[in-house]
Amino acid sequence: MFYRKYMKRTLDFIIALFALPFWIIIFLIVFLLIKIDDGGPIFYNAERLGKNGKIFKMYKFRSMKVNAPDIRNKDGSTFNAVDDPRLTKVGAILRKTSSDETAQLLNVLVGDMSLVGPRPFLPVKGFTPQGFAKDRLMVRPGLTGYAQAYYRNSINQKRQEEIDSYYANNLNFILDAKIVLKTIKTVLLRENIYHS
Repeated sequence: MFYRKYMKRTLDFIIALFALPFWIIIFLIVFLLIKIDDGGPIFYNAERLGKNGKIFKMYKFRSMKVNAPDIRNKDGSTFNAVDDPRLTKVGAILRKTSSDETAQLLNVLVGDMSLVGPRPFLPVKGFTPQGFAKDRLMVRPGLTGYAQAYYRNSINQKRQEEIDSYYANNLNFILDAKIVLKTIKTVLLRENIYHS
């Protein structure tokens, strides 16, 4: 309980603050690559539901062409494919390496997100989270999470909600540490990048 209530947010802020100078280097490289590639905006800013249903603006490096259509799988999850025509050349690299997600470090600093937690919901008018989906809103969404670390994009939305619900109800320091270590392995080995 102490970790959930006090220590987690403190660790998030300290780690994000120390990581900021390294992220600025990534930002400068991505900035140049995107401007050379298509000259469009650097960030893709999207509204998401955070802890207790609070709406916030989530940052990502833009990986798709400007004004690309929103394509979803049958279960409502985000469409991901190696041959997605919406991706820019730079965006394809960002997606494979998960570098596009590093911009969410800014969200962690201001307290909208945590380093570890469920992926945030897309706000939908009239949507009332129930069951597993409601559990996810008990904690801050994360830059990485249980479902992302172990399954990334290889599972459907329903299974992801079940896993995220388990995380929200069993959050502790050891679990967070395991998720961080697994995330590093998953990203380095490029596991489960695309939805099966």
